[in-house]
Amino acid sequence: MKPLLIGGEWVTTSRGVENVNPSDTSDIIDLYAEAGLAEAEAAITAATDAAFEWGLSGPQQRHDILLAAGNEILARKAELGELLAREEGKVLPEAIGEVTRAGNIFLFFAGEALRLAGDILPSVRPGVSVEITREPVGVVGIIAPWNFPIAIPAWKIAPALCYGNTVVFKPAELVPGSAWALVDILHRAGVPPGVLNLVMGPGRVVGQAMLNDARVDAISFTGSQATGARVAEASLPFLRKVQLEMGGKNPLVVLDDADLDVAVHCALDGAFYSTGQRCTASSRIIVTERIHDQFVGRLADAVSTLRVGHALRNDTQIGPVVDATQLQQDMDYIDIARRQGGVLRAGGERITRDTDGYFLSPALITETGSDMRINREEVFGPVASVMRVRDYDAALQQANDTPFGLSAGICTTSLKYSNDFKRKCEAGMVMVNLPTAGVDYHVPFGGRKGSSYGAREQGRYAAEFYTIVKTSYTAA
Repeated sequence: MKPLLIGGEWVTTSRGVENVNPSDTSDIIDLYAEAGLAEAEAAITAATDAAFEWGLSGPQQRHDILLAAGNEILARKAELGELLAREEGKVLPEAIGEVTRAGNIFLFFAGEALRLAGDILPSVRPGVSVEITREPVGVVGIIAPWNFPIAIPAWKIAPALCYGNTVVFKPAELVPGSAWALVDILHRAGVPPGVLNLVMGPGRVVGQAMLNDARVDAISFTGSQATGARVAEASLPFLRKVQLEMGGKNPLVVLDDADLDVAVHCALDGAFYSTGQRCTASSRIIVTERIHDQFVGRLADAVSTLRVGHALRNDTQIGPVVDATQLQQDMDYIDIARRQGGVLRAGGERITRDTDGYFLSPALITETGSDMRINREEVFGPVASVMRVRDYDAALQQANDTPFGLSAGICTTSLKYSNDFKRKCEAGMVMVNLPTAGVDYHVPFGGRKGSSYGAREQGRYAAEFYTIVKTSYTAA
């Protein structure tokens, strides 16, 4: 049984939880210790005890740890990618790509540890100087989702450590393997006792313990809107910093002048790769009427040829849905869309393979309207809807008609429309002639409206969440 990490020690518990392969439910990857309230509180205590000294640690120490971790992740990308594919269901090339991204994130923040900067300014008062510096927030609780089981923990943990914070990390229950491997790498890279703590377990216990404890100075959360709202509400009495990423209902606009090959590729990749289990997935495809029928026909043909199967098979393009609950949710949304007038143009069926897994043929639903649930609520699966609109202005209106605002895309050969869309689209990230899913590791990630709350993740903008600005005055 894989243990927890608390205060620099590996800790086992009386309960082990199986990590099940969604491509083959007979494949049990390993047992992972489940934390209870006592372990969660012990982890918070360890992080609290270590916070002062680690906050004063030097940039070289932080750099060396992050560099060693990043190098090991990249050296082991094939092995770690296979583990990720087994436990989450991404096809192997995507899983290896995610591991590579995680490694690069650590290398980036290893460099940032040596680039910590401030400002020295003259005061408006003669003989007084002003120093502006950044200090760590303190103890950071990290609550990560299951869909990117190593990349998202990496882009939260790496900056937290880079800027001198201690961490209590709760990974998603469905994907403990990648999280455990990442923490093991960091532990062996030299993270001091108590600086990084791993507590695997249910959110109602481990996550709630973080929310209830005044010693947790900040929480970075990625998950559902409902849970994110509870994180914010529970943190308010402590005036705790919160960073919330809560999904999307991302539009891909396809205009009459679009290159059809580009548009079909963007829709296929954005909506269905990674089994559609990406918060940046193109779940709403908005197409102007003159090109609508031709585009839908070509996209439906492409969707129908996608090969669904075991994530580790060389010929698989789309892996399984992560578990039975998510599979049922996907199928329920498909059924609701059909009852509300949508046309199932391709896929949308539970399929069988030679292993017992959660396989769903990618679903393309056409003739949908903006008031339908399929266009209002995040499905989080290989399910995309199509809306027909009159022109660009109508497409922009539909793109913005959502409570979410994470990512948005447009396919057009018009510089006029692409520039207008970048300016007026109500999303945190905008893609032109690219899939809505797929972002670089060195630039800010995040949205607006119901998708995100708090400072951006990734890149140099991560400092806004993981540090506190201090202004010091000195008389000559």
